Amino acid sequence: MLIAVVWLWCLAYVHCMQEPPEGTTFSVQRARSLTDGPIGRTLLQFASPILGMNVLQYIGGTVNVFWVGRYLGEAALTAVVNAQSIMFLLTGAAFGIAGAATIMVGQCVGAGNVTEAKRVVGTGAILFLVLSALMSIAGVVLAKPLLIAMKTTGEALALAVTYTKVMFLALPILYLNLYVISILLGTGDSKSPLWFIVLSAVMVAVLSPLCMFGVGPLQGAGIAGSAFTILVSQAASLGALVAHLYRRRNPLCLYQEDLALLRVDWSVVGMLVRKGIPMGAQVVVVSFSAVLMIVLVNRFGVDTTAAYGASMQLWMYVQLPALSIAAAVSTMAAQSVGAQNMRRVRDVGRLGVMLCVIVTGLIILLVYAADSYAYRLFLPEGSGAFPIASHLNRVVLWSFMFLVAAMVLFGIVRATGAVMAPLFIHGLSLLGVRFPLALLLIDEWQADAIWWSFSISCAFDFLLAALYYRYGGWRAAAKLAMVARLRRATSKDSARTL
Repeated sequence: MLIAVVWLWCLAYVHCMQEPPEGTTFSVQRARSLTDGPIGRTLLQFASPILGMNVLQYIGGTVNVFWVGRYLGEAALTAVVNAQSIMFLLTGAAFGIAGAATIMVGQCVGAGNVTEAKRVVGTGAILFLVLSALMSIAGVVLAKPLLIAMKTTGEALALAVTYTKVMFLALPILYLNLYVISILLGTGDSKSPLWFIVLSAVMVAVLSPLCMFGVGPLQGAGIAGSAFTILVSQAASLGALVAHLYRRRNPLCLYQEDLALLRVDWSVVGMLVRKGIPMGAQVVVVSFSAVLMIVLVNRFGVDTTAAYGASMQLWMYVQLPALSIAAAVSTMAAQSVGAQNMRRVRDVGRLGVMLCVIVTGLIILLVYAADSYAYRLFLPEGSGAFPIASHLNRVVLWSFMFLVAAMVLFGIVRATGAVMAPLFIHGLSLLGVRFPLALLLIDEWQADAIWWSFSISCAFDFLLAALYYRYGGWRAAAKLAMVARLRRATSKDSARTL
């Protein structure tokens, strides 16, 4: 971890100490504006590269799961499922700050304020690096106790501890990569990161079997090699992306004259924390709920846990188009808030919900038609997990249409700066409905109680999200965000004048 952090600081220092190229005008106009033009075409053009990035990132994860599940067995797959649940639980704050930075940069781009956008980038980079390092240390220390508390089975425990520790050592790289991509999305640039995700995915595809099983006289590292592959590919992708942004003179790159912005600006920290903590807490709620559900699933043995792990891989792909559209909708809404165009915010939200439901519904129908063939990539031939996976997906998959619609509505609301209501609604749905309902019915319904709790909580989540979107006070948050930004910009200008 220390080597990774030093490498990142050296990389940033080399680029920041450069003089800005002569004749270059750094302006937000060079970033892509999402506040004008046809909404449908703009949304699809912006969302398509995001979909490409999400697909490639999940393909990288799927390649690892493929090699682990097919060749290391159900116990190794169970280890990965448990380890991933732990990781997401301890990294919610990092996700939240990245999302808050996207919103703040998007609002600055919409308002045409490049200086404020660069101030967010500088402060966020430092804050993000510190938090990811702390998460890394916490993850390494707490990995085994948490896995034991999750009742991870004995045959999978040692594998899960090894995998988890390597992944947490990689966190400064993994989540700084996330931060850079989030900033670019805030500027309306979804194409630049795509090619470097391609690089990462290709490296994972090539290196996974080599690191896990070895080649020639070199001995493989097993499940630790799977985690190490992710670290190496993400580091290469991040370094190449940063170099590319400076070469292409991205408007938010920091040069020698901008070093004053590469510091902790406490007014920006306040905004990032106020928005980021609730957004991060929502990720923690989702992750904590996943941990609680894994504890229940583990009661039914390795086959059920493996079926659940394979289904989770499938669910990622089912949600990918909707996640991409929701991310695009959120950025478009944030820029429209900055441009003070609330009518466009409303129209973007309406179209986003419609597209997400239609696309997700079609994918669900295809999965139902494929049935057991959909899980063959993730489970060994003849596995007893096949019928379990097929049954649980018949119960769960249809409810994802409710889930993706709620995603879009939450994205619109958060783009205005109203972050507490989505946290409360999602927390109530997952921790107040999903887990208690599964726990209440598990003795009578067995594993079916877990699967039905997913579907019921998704419908409940959408119902509350729709009611808040229609009647809640989130529109007032947009006005407060505009006032705060103008006040902050005025105070900075006054200080420079003095």
